[in-house]
Amino acid sequence: MPTAILVRHGRSTANTQGVLAGWTPGVALDETGRAQATALAARLAALPLAAVVCSPLQRCQETVRPLLDTRAGLPLHTDERIGECHYGDWTGRKLAELADEPLWTTVQRHPSAAVFPGPEGESLRSMQARAVEAVRDWNARIEVEHGADALYLLCSHGDIIKALAADALGMHLDLFQRISTDPCSVTAIRYTPHRPFLLRLGDTGDLGGLAPQPAPPGDTAADAGDAVVGGSTGAP
Repeated sequence: MPTAILVRHGRSTANTQGVLAGWTPGVALDETGRAQATALAARLAALPLAAVVCSPLQRCQETVRPLLDTRAGLPLHTDERIGECHYGDWTGRKLAELADEPLWTTVQRHPSAAVFPGPEGESLRSMQARAVEAVRDWNARIEVEHGADALYLLCSHGDIIKALAADALGMHLDLFQRISTDPCSVTAIRYTPHRPFLLRLGDTGDLGGLAPQPAPPGDTAADAGDAVVGGSTGAP
């Protein structure tokens, strides 16, 4: 099954202002975020990406633009299921203020019970469920169209990527706050018929080792989706 390259959007104006942006329209990358997006295209240069799937929000669309500009014909798909969590009445508020809300403790310590207030508010459980469903659907589509060894990129948001990483690790959602994903970091998950493998988590460095590599002669572990006993040999 394919490998999903999960990219958090570059640093946004809301990040620098300490605001919980959610689905607020018009939240763009700041100067640092634009530089991160440009650098991301170079970091991904060695990877034969089959497609890009992106959150509809502006900060994600801006993050993948330099990559698309350097890859003629690389298809871009937009999927709302990997869009930001719907934070309801918390949207647009300062994080420093939200830290005083009673719900903040639930979000930090028992996120599976957290439901954001207001008619547009979403639970973190629902957020994770829709994101996992999206990745499973895209895995199947990419495999059919590009083969089992294909790599594709999903550009999304911090809480979405943390929730997907937790799912891949078999972690309960209540533990997902232990995961960190910086702006424009890469989290890579290789899916197999039996289990996912977390290849990168919040990586901001070189990504060349994620390119598909031929298996050593007689190595059937990769095809079977088995873990390498004793540890892998790494990229050549």
